[in-house]
Amino acid sequence: MRRTDRLFDLIQILRDGKLHRAQDLAEATEVSVRTIYRDMETLQASGVPVEGERGVGYMMTAPVTLPPLNLTLAELEALHLGLAIIGEAAGPEMQAAAHTLSRKIDAVLPEDTQAPRPGWGFAVYPFAEAAKGFTHMPPLRAAIRARQKVLLGYTSLDGAETERVVRPLELEYWGRVWTLTAWCELRTGFRVFRLDRISAVKPMPALFVDEPGKRLADYDPMAAHRGGA
Repeated sequence: MRRTDRLFDLIQILRDGKLHRAQDLAEATEVSVRTIYRDMETLQASGVPVEGERGVGYMMTAPVTLPPLNLTLAELEALHLGLAIIGEAAGPEMQAAAHTLSRKIDAVLPEDTQAPRPGWGFAVYPFAEAAKGFTHMPPLRAAIRARQKVLLGYTSLDGAETERVVRPLELEYWGRVWTLTAWCELRTGFRVFRLDRISAVKPMPALFVDEPGKRLADYDPMAAHRGGA
């Protein structure tokens, strides 16, 4: 497993907000505890809101607020992604400005919130990978709002290509990796899809309504992680 894929798996495990021991994380991802320590340091340096220390455990905390503004998740994503794009794609002057802006934002965050680590706009994942999924965001957001099923073309980690009808529930952003949480009719369960691995999005005529067990409120990150793609 590539390191970027393992870091993504760790995010999925930690997103339940509970405290996880390094030993348990190591067993879940089939690596050593020493590797987990390094991975946690990488996630923290990448801006993922992970708290914890060796010998205690690790957990993911809530997004931050910027005084005097209260940022919504979408606004935080826009700010984070904008800095990331400039930091990767612009000229040297704008790249330097993006890095200094990131440091200034970090400096004014209140001490009683979980502030991003230095360089939070410039995460570990290659920008080119995240960019592959950008074109899928508008139809997915529209489908989430309309509660409309979509047909996804998806490539799993082992290279297998599948088509699956899903109920799109939520888009999230994890340090340059965008994900879609959905109810997958092929697997009859919740799945988290990386947008950079989606090859096609086709809105379906069918709409869906809330059903017990298939709602976002029913989603169990650990169960979905165990279920695979």
